[in-house]
Amino acid sequence: MRNQHLYFNTSIGVQKPESIRNKETPCPFCARDQLTDILAVEGPIIFLKNKYPVLENAYQTVLIETDDCQAELSTYPKEHLHKLLKFGLKYWEEMENSGLYESVIFFKNYGPFSGGTIAHPHMQIIGLHDLDYRDNLEEEAFKGIVIREENGVRFSLSTLPRIGFYEFNVQMKEEAGYTKEFGEYIQTAAHYILHHFPFKSTSYNIFFYHLNENIYAKVVPRFVTTPIYIGYGLPQVPNNLEWMANQVNQIYFDKGSVKGYC
Repeated sequence: MRNQHLYFNTSIGVQKPESIRNKETPCPFCARDQLTDILAVEGPIIFLKNKYPVLENAYQTVLIETDDCQAELSTYPKEHLHKLLKFGLKYWEEMENSGLYESVIFFKNYGPFSGGTIAHPHMQIIGLHDLDYRDNLEEEAFKGIVIREENGVRFSLSTLPRIGFYEFNVQMKEEAGYTKEFGEYIQTAAHYILHHFPFKSTSYNIFFYHLNENIYAKVVPRFVTTPIYIGYGLPQVPNNLEWMANQVNQIYFDKGSVKGYC
């Protein structure tokens, strides 16, 4: 039977700084002259080995998005947004193509409910030596109400979410390479979650996936996880998905209705 669990090293975990809730903690990513094990740099973007590799049998890296500790992806200038995502996708794919890992995960935490510990904008790319995240992945989780589709990039709201409730999807073809709509739809989803969500939302995750010759990004608002999912693994689907998809369309694209289902 294939391994299905990641093992967390608690002795390393207790050493990690926490600056999301504890504002008195000095930001380790702001002290750029003290960073070590740097792998690549492009302007304010830095890719480096994770100083606190809490996951066993994994190669952990951090992608520092900017030198502005107070910045946030949903308000990045378009030039920086595209530079950042192309940079991250490049090194994610390089790690995947290296043949050193069973699979490679690429994701972002933002906010107090996201599962992260450092407030400074960053992403993580982690090579897993004996786990394939695609074993638990189904294409149905990326289907749903199409909000917008342009230049081969599709922006949708899941009708069969992985965890439950609201999950935004952005899909582009691998062979097409990076398309600006991919980044801008991700940014739109993050901005909507923080600024227009029907109830107060302060946190989100972005997860990237390779599946069936597509690259997907799933943007998920984060709250306290429902006990029904924790206890029974049953995702819940809200009854206002079409309303939300239409609202996103009206706010960001000046369109009156969504484009159907995918």
